[in-house]
Amino acid sequence: MSKENTSLPLEYRTEENRLKIFGFWIFLGAEIMLFATLFTVYFVLTDRTGSGPAGIDIFEMPPVLIETFLLLTSSFLIGLGVHAMRIGRTKAMIVFYILTLLLGAGFLTVEVMEFVTYVHEGATITTSAFLSSLMTLLGTHGAHVTFGLLWGIAIIVQVVKRGLNAQTANKAFIFSLYWHFLDVVWIFIFSFVYLKGVLG
Repeated sequence: MSKENTSLPLEYRTEENRLKIFGFWIFLGAEIMLFATLFTVYFVLTDRTGSGPAGIDIFEMPPVLIETFLLLTSSFLIGLGVHAMRIGRTKAMIVFYILTLLLGAGFLTVEVMEFVTYVHEGATITTSAFLSSLMTLLGTHGAHVTFGLLWGIAIIVQVVKRGLNAQTANKAFIFSLYWHFLDVVWIFIFSFVYLKGVLG
């Protein structure tokens, strides 16, 4: 077992933990490439609407603003959770993580309703190249959020069972990096998909 350096935050205290965090940053680099590819495809196909609707015809900003508020707030809350973890406030950390996941679930609920609305308006993944690229991008992000909810629940269960130690703190911190990453991706989606689509 790696020797702990108590001068560092709990999640960084062993060499193994530091390597895990470094490795996760490398994983996020691969995720950045994935989403960069999806954004590129979307930008190339954004005008290929065929006989289907364009973004300005289907995008409705109120649900998107709700989604953005929920995800940005969840990112803030998980930051508070990491802070609580670092000062040894286990219960507060768990509460912040639970609130984060509840907001994430709210985000997914609004997104599913948004997809249902698109389908009712005749905008499906097979309608046009534009809609295919849009739904692939949004669906991939949504799938990541769904995975994040399951992962976050597992983290909370481990902290409840084992308490805060170098291992559980490391896992919780890595999860927070993942959640912040999803938030950053959403900011790009909000700015370059929805806003650009509505403003033209």
